[in-house]
Amino acid sequence: MARTRSVSAHRKVLDAALALFAERGIDGTSMDSVAEQSGVSKATIYKHWADKDALILEVMADINGLNARPSFDTGNTRADVRAVLAYRNPEGAEVHQKFMPHCIAYSARNPEFGLAWRHMVMEPPRRELRHLLRLGIERGELEQDLDVEGSLALLLGPVLYWYIFFKGTKEKPTVVAERVVDAFWRAYGVKAAGARGKVKRAKS
Repeated sequence: MARTRSVSAHRKVLDAALALFAERGIDGTSMDSVAEQSGVSKATIYKHWADKDALILEVMADINGLNARPSFDTGNTRADVRAVLAYRNPEGAEVHQKFMPHCIAYSARNPEFGLAWRHMVMEPPRRELRHLLRLGIERGELEQDLDVEGSLALLLGPVLYWYIFFKGTKEKPTVVAERVVDAFWRAYGVKAAGARGKVKRAKS
């Protein structure tokens, strides 16, 4: 089934904007240049996006696969948590790497945009992890008094650290995620809780 003209134009603008942002940077890309590159009129572009920031955010959502994330619900809590942490959109990796430094610099100069970007990118995995941790508590796999919100930082922090400083090295995100989850389960899994209780009783 052929796509409608509106859907086709939307896609052309996103692809053109990403290519231009990656090549020229965000400040060096005007809406006029996006219109010229995409072949879509500027009037039509503004019907879809209120301003350039709105366009940038949708480009970000698109290349991060935020609108098409898989379901992390196999029934294996530990494996699902690991899958959330390791997930990366498999498409557009090369242009993504070229675009990201421009986006980081732009967000540093525009704090309001930076806040919107961080919320947009981080909220899906936070929501998924929050749900899985609560399932783990209900299933008796994790401590009943687990600090769920604090656990999000413990799980996501090391992965973000790797992503910022070590992405592009030989180590894969799946390996990093596995190490993080293994350490978390050793600390907060029910067996870990039982072991700590035995140590406390032995000392007393």
